[in-house]
Formats: sequence, structure tokens, C-alpha cells
Amino acid sequence: MNSIADIAREIKDRDNFLLLSHAIPDGDSVGSLLGMHQLLQNLGKKSRMVLQDPIPHIYHYLVGSSEVMKPEQLGGEAENVIFLDCADEERVGMELLARLKQRGFTINIDHHQSNTMFGDINCVQPQIAATSELVYYLAKALPVKINAPLANALYAGIVQDTGSFHHSNTRAETFRTAADLLECGVDLGQTRINLFESKTRAEMSLLTCALKSMQFSADGKIAWMTITYNEAENLGVLALHPEGIINHTIMVEGVEVGLLFRETKPGTIKVGYRSKGRIDVARLASAFGGGGHRQAAGASIEGSMDQVKEQVLTAVREVII
Repeated sequence: MNSIADIAREIKDRDNFLLLSHAIPDGDSVGSLLGMHQLLQNLGKKSRMVLQDPIPHIYHYLVGSSEVMKPEQLGGEAENVIFLDCADEERVGMELLARLKQRGFTINIDHHQSNTMFGDINCVQPQIAATSELVYYLAKALPVKINAPLANALYAGIVQDTGSFHHSNTRAETFRTAADLLECGVDLGQTRINLFESKTRAEMSLLTCALKSMQFSADGKIAWMTITYNEAENLGVLALHPEGIINHTIMVEGVEVGLLFRETKPGTIKVGYRSKGRIDVARLASAFGGGGHRQAAGASIEGSMDQVKEQVLTAVREVII
């Protein structure tokens, strides 16, 4: 295992970086990606960013979001590649990974317990709340000036991966990091509007559909929602990533595990897991080839909606006593 100081030394000695994060980007993947890009620019380093899937519109206020390339725009061999917030290299998406067969020195920065240590150098710290927080520590170690664009990106990532500082991964040091980022220029008003007050009508229609489908186990400890392919197609939201919808399952009193079953294409079900803390949903997701964190995880499972629901609910019931 490598330290932040090890990563800092490698970055100081290298140039020409390609930055990657996982498919279906969320707050921490976007925040750490844009934050690292800004960090490298502040050091006078060359940096490019690429993602397999588009950045959700709520993060378009962050500087650099319009600079992220699509896989087909990727050209030339990357001298140095930095993977951010990826437990394994396949998390960037198979389309993007196929274009990275020839790559140089690989740096892996992540906070997932299940990380496969696929880099030439690996800084993986599961006790840290967000990969964006690791990028903050890297900025401090180099050191590099944390300007407003860098601060806004890292703050957004930390806010989203801690559930607005509600999850158990939030430590005292996480609050100290957030406080320092605020002093470095975070625009709290813009952050609030974009992250929490910018739902589109399509997103609200999808939320309505999910809430109408919510069901509970007999003991009230499990709640789940379903979104079928046909429902998403009829609403015109097939390409929409339902970030935040699943959190409504664990808002209910007595619920310990919440699930969202979304049919992304016929025969493929994306399962989201949430926990109030007692149950480790990362372990549940890993049984189906997925992963994540103790309170938030996910997996993609082949099968019909009914088959996958039965398999997943059976596994959850076995650990809830």
C-alpha cells in the first residue's frame, strides 16, 4: 500500500496525465476527477479527463466539467494514468477500458475496501469518506494552492459521498477538511442549488414512479422500489441516472436496508443498496459481483426483474435478524 506522500512524489516527477473515473459518474467520481485536473493544472502539469458516461447536469457548475472527453475522443498513449474512485479498472466501463490497452504508469487513488490494487502505485484508504477527500490531502502534501475551482469540486464530492455528512464514514477530520475548503472559496449557495435544488421534471417523474412502487418486508426492515425498462422508456428517462432516489427507502422508520431495482435494459437489473449502518450492504452487493461501502453499494445482475428481486431479497433477509 502506498501513502499520499508516495503519490505526491510520483506526481511531482511526472507529466502528461490522463484522468479516469467510474462509469455512471456520481458526486465523488466527478469531484475527485475535476479536483485532480485542477490540482495538476495548478502545478503546471498537462492533464486530460475522460469518462465513459456524461457528467450529470447538477455538476455542470464545476469548473472543468465541459472539458471531459468521451472515449471516442481519446487519442494517443497516455504517459501517466490516474484512476479515481474505482475499486477495479473495469469500473471505468468496458468501452473506455478497451481504448486503454496501451497506457503508461498507472496511479490508483480510491477509498473502496474491495479495491483490487491494480495500479503501479496504489493509495487506497477505506477509512476516508471520499476519494475527493484523498485528493484534498494530496493537494496539502504537494503542496499546491487550493483555489475556488479546486475547493468547489472536492467539496461537492465529499458532500455527496457522506450523504451531506450523515453517513458513518464522516469523521471529525472530514469536517475539518470541509471547513478548510470553505475558507478556500467554496460557493455554498451555488452548491446547494445545484446539488439539492435542481431536479428536472423528468427526474421528478422518475421519483414519482419509484415511490409508487415502494414495498416493505413483513417486519418492516426492508424497503424496495422498482423501475422497469418500459416505465423508464415511457417517461423518456432511459439515460437518466436516478441519483438520490434510493435514499427515500431508508427515510422510513424501522427500515434497515433499502433497495432500488432498475432494469437498465431487458435482462439486466441494476441494484442499489442503502443501509442505516447496522447491515454492511457492500458485502451483500459483492455476492452479486458488485461492491461499494457499508451504507451504500450497488451491483448489476443478469436476469428478469422477478428473478433478481427474489435473489437479492432472499440474501438481505438472511442477514437481517
